[in-house]
Amino acid sequence: MIFVRDKSQMCNNLLQFAHVYAWAREHNRSVMSMRFSYKYKFFRISRSRFVSFPLYLFAKYMSALKLLPTASFKHEECDAQALEKKMLNRRHIVVSGWYVRFYDLFLKYRDEICQLFTIDSSITEPVRRKMSEWDGIRLGVHIRRGDYAAWRGGIYCYSDEKFAQFIGQFAALIPQKTIDVFLSTNDPSVSADTFTRLVSNPLVRIHLLQGNGVEDLYMLSECDYIMGPPSTYSLVASMYRDVPLCRMDTVTDGPLQLSDFRHFDYWFRRVV
Repeated sequence: MIFVRDKSQMCNNLLQFAHVYAWAREHNRSVMSMRFSYKYKFFRISRSRFVSFPLYLFAKYMSALKLLPTASFKHEECDAQALEKKMLNRRHIVVSGWYVRFYDLFLKYRDEICQLFTIDSSITEPVRRKMSEWDGIRLGVHIRRGDYAAWRGGIYCYSDEKFAQFIGQFAALIPQKTIDVFLSTNDPSVSADTFTRLVSNPLVRIHLLQGNGVEDLYMLSECDYIMGPPSTYSLVASMYRDVPLCRMDTVTDGPLQLSDFRHFDYWFRRVV
């Protein structure tokens, strides 16, 4: 059994586990997510085989007592080959750390991963009903503030004006079409009225559904395009339906182009 352990936030946990899941699937090994056994219970994985709180406690304390070995991918410069060999040679092992990466296997088992992380219909259906009220081209905009004010010196904590500029440029790429913009944010000061004024385009309709983290994740995944700063949150939203994603930090030469929107298999190898 491979026990996958880590901290950090929801979508970081999801991607980290998915890499290990894909490796375990390829090597016919059982795998258990310690994080999703007690947290983020709105994903299908929380009801899957081996994902249980008692098993989480077992792995946690056996690891603490050094009775379970650990393969730690904590540092970017870790010896991944040696750690993979350790995983192959141990029947039971804890795998931890953000830098565990099996990109090709992830893509091979991506459909299974998406199924594991299907969001409960009790959450998705109300969001789906709200979004069905509008029939324009759907642009999901991830406005990340909060922790981004400090992370890497706040370089990716963009202003309302910058987001509005990108929304306006996107609308210009699809002229004479109605654009329904769905804002996802962790900043309570964000206002749909403010963005309507800043964008100032009658064909652009701004929507702020004020959902929680998982509701907004699903909302973004149901859009036709997604844009935002570098974040695993918008990356995971892109993963479900391979929604084209624009990472705003990469648009450096001139105005936004449709070619700036790339698919999941491009971006997930370029996590910041």
